[in-house]
Amino acid sequence: MIEMKRILVVEDDPHDLELTLTALEDIRLANEVDVVRDGAEALDYLFRRGAYADRPTGLPALILLDLKLPKVDGTEVLQAVREDSRARAVPVVIFTSSNEERDVIASYRLGTNAYVVKPLDYQQFLQVIRELGTFWGIVNEPPTGCKKRR
Repeated sequence: MIEMKRILVVEDDPHDLELTLTALEDIRLANEVDVVRDGAEALDYLFRRGAYADRPTGLPALILLDLKLPKVDGTEVLQAVREDSRARAVPVVIFTSSNEERDVIASYRLGTNAYVVKPLDYQQFLQVIRELGTFWGIVNEPPTGCKKRR
C-alpha cells in the first residue's frame, strides 16, 4: 500500500488560492490537495460533517490555513483542531496577509506550527508556497492517522 500525504488548503481569496495551487503544481508535488473556502467548511471537512460526512477517513498531513475567513475565522479553526484529540497532531501553517503581532501571538498560543505572511510579490509568493509544499508535503513525516492509504 502506498501512503499519500494530503494537504488541506483553507483559503477564501480566489487569487491567492490560484497562486497557491499553481505553485504546488509547479513543484510537481504528488500530494492530493483538498480546498475549502471558509472556516465552517474547514471544520466540516476535518470532522467529517455536513457535505463532508462521507469523505474518506483520515486527516490531512498539513493544513495551510488563512486567518481572515468568512463564517468561522482561522483562529477558531486552529483552536478546534488543537482541542480535538484526533486532529491535534496535524501540522497547521497559518498562511495569511496579516502581519499583526496580535494575530501572530494568538496563533502560536493556539498551537500553530508556523506563521507565514503572504508576500505581495508574485515570484516571492510562489517561492514561499514551493518551500512550504516541499517541507510539509514531502520532507515532514506526519502522524500515522494523517496519511492516506491507497
